[in-house]
Amino acid sequence: MTSHATHLWRLLKWGRTLARHGALRGIERDPLTPAPVRRLARIARFGARVPAQPRYAAAFESIGPAAIKLGQTLATRPDLVGEEAARDLLRLQDALPPVPFESIRKQIEQSFGRPLEALYATFDEKPVGAASIAQVHRARTIEGRDVAVKVLRPGVIEQFNRDIQTYEWAAAHLEQLGGEVARLRPRLVIANLKRWTARELDLRREAASSSELAEAMQAEPGYTVPTIDWDRTSGRVMTMEWIDGIKIADRDAIVAAGHDTKALAARLVNAFLRQAIAEGFFHADMHQGNLFVRANGDIVAIDFGIMGRIDRRARMWLAEILYGLITGNYRRVAEIHFEAQYVPAHHNVAEFATALRAVGEPMRGKPVSELSVGGMLDGLFAITRDFDMQTQPHLLLLQKTMVMVEGVATALDPDINMWETSGPYVKEWLRTELGPEAKAADTLIENWRTLQRLPDLVRRIEEHYPAKGAAPPPPPLTEIRLIGMGSGWKYAAVALFAALGGALAMALAERLIS
Repeated sequence: MTSHATHLWRLLKWGRTLARHGALRGIERDPLTPAPVRRLARIARFGARVPAQPRYAAAFESIGPAAIKLGQTLATRPDLVGEEAARDLLRLQDALPPVPFESIRKQIEQSFGRPLEALYATFDEKPVGAASIAQVHRARTIEGRDVAVKVLRPGVIEQFNRDIQTYEWAAAHLEQLGGEVARLRPRLVIANLKRWTARELDLRREAASSSELAEAMQAEPGYTVPTIDWDRTSGRVMTMEWIDGIKIADRDAIVAAGHDTKALAARLVNAFLRQAIAEGFFHADMHQGNLFVRANGDIVAIDFGIMGRIDRRARMWLAEILYGLITGNYRRVAEIHFEAQYVPAHHNVAEFATALRAVGEPMRGKPVSELSVGGMLDGLFAITRDFDMQTQPHLLLLQKTMVMVEGVATALDPDINMWETSGPYVKEWLRTELGPEAKAADTLIENWRTLQRLPDLVRRIEEHYPAKGAAPPPPPLTEIRLIGMGSGWKYAAVALFAALGGALAMALAERLIS
């Protein structure tokens, strides 16, 4: 088990890096930050040259691969890190220097127990992309198919496991401070990071996600997923169809090729809505680097390491929330939050509806260019504190992906109205799902399930135990051995002295080196 001293030393090094990039300034100035944490942030920047404008994404990139993934997770939490930091962290695209080819060759040959030449007729030693977890090379199979080969960075699994242990340790101690920090559930943030990263570190699971999404999107014209070469795929290596196309970020090239950018933007939005609302299984990393446009106009998505799932009931509530905000039915949106148990029952539905109106009404009647799903989400985050709403981890990826999709769609078509584009799809899906036939079928299924649950329901009523809401149970949290210091001031004092010593040593070392 890693010692407290090791965790503290890692955190001091990372904190020093964050401080040098000005990334701790927001923590220092936020009045809701616990006093011990604010003092640690000030100590971490002792003697450092802090830039005027915080560089959050650059700070996480400097720390390393695990920090990049943590930064991408924190980009979904403007309530935790602030709107400015969340927007900057969305720029994290995993770009890192490539691993030497000999290490990649060794990784492939160890994975399959065969020489590289027995698997691929040609293999480009220079990668086409290098990210925090893996890098991608172009190759041709011995059968003559052009493919992309994704290979995990050697040692990345061990590094992630080591760093995440420290993240868990730090989150557990933060929650001990109580108050606003406890409400924001930092341990749950790290638990979700750990779960998402575990999927990315097993390329067989990414390949399976790609295959599953391809099946789900067969009925969606103009949106495709590369085919997986299962014979050349393992836990550390994934081989897939090579995609020739224009990066969706290159709008000028897309226009020059004769594609309709407005149609592409609308198709991307509807493809995302189909995944999230109709299928409940969506590509949760839809940034510009993972989307291409083929010569025939198809949008092609790649990189399925991060996927999101939402069960049917939560999808129904999500669709009703979106449609309620689109149409201005704030009362219904408020009722859904109470039905889903997102808002504790001691609050007033009408008061919550008024708070939602304060978020939605400023957007109504505005020019198209001023409408923003991201702005709406920021507004929703702002009212969560007033109504004691705890974080819903199953919606974090969805919120992040909605902001990403809006950004990509707006870059293609600056005049796109996300509300108008999504409204017809959401309305039609709700009509289908809530129509007489669907309602009758749902009623039969629900009644049968209720009969099956009667013994358990009676027991729960007797024990005064509330029924579960729409949110799935959170992932299990790792048991953390806390520093046993008694009262809070003692723990804060020890942490401060340790931080002070480490910060002074680092500052001195930096000055001697420079």
